[in-house]
Amino acid sequence: MADTRARLLYVEDDADIAEMTVEVLSEAYDVDHVADGAAALRRALDERYDVMVVDRRLPGMDGASLVEAIRTARITTPVLMLTALGAVPDRVEGLDAGANDYLTKPFDFDELLARLRALRRGFQAEGRRRAIGEWVFVPDSWALYAPNGLRVALTATEAAFLEFLSASPERVFSREEILRAVFGSADGVGTVDTYVHYIRRKTTTDMIDTVRGRGYRAGMPA
Repeated sequence: MADTRARLLYVEDDADIAEMTVEVLSEAYDVDHVADGAAALRRALDERYDVMVVDRRLPGMDGASLVEAIRTARITTPVLMLTALGAVPDRVEGLDAGANDYLTKPFDFDELLARLRALRRGFQAEGRRRAIGEWVFVPDSWALYAPNGLRVALTATEAAFLEFLSASPERVFSREEILRAVFGSADGVGTVDTYVHYIRRKTTTDMIDTVRGRGYRAGMPA
């Protein structure tokens, strides 16, 4: 039977820490270990991983820059960042760059494995994804991910609006068509314009294209 274990990219330059951690992680994952940030970015762009563990301080490219580059490439794989004990600025910078969680050194291996399981559960629960320009839309979790990995929460109605448009990205929908599909019969066509404004305000004006005299469509790549 083929090995169906999840794949994990582990980026750590300390050889002693890496040796112990790889041994533990290998009990649950197929682990690729890389010792510097630049090499890790090449690996992340070329291979598909289910989760990544990235040290904050790395040669070649630091961990925050690595995660930011991964998110810029529209790779949404969950990332756990390892930081030095008490280094609050490192944790903040890592999370702002697009990391999903962090763990301080020295860490307990059981906690590391538990956090990775939690990250993967959350990622899998979000389900299907759609690209809208350089953004990633996750209808089931009412969320959009910016090119840098920042998560933008939508309301249920905003998510339904985008789901309707993005299901047929090439098609232009009239206000009346959108109103019937997304909103209640008591609403007027002005409600459609209002929600276009709401979504653009949270994201970018290019998220929804206005086609003059016809209506709206999901934003298209430049």
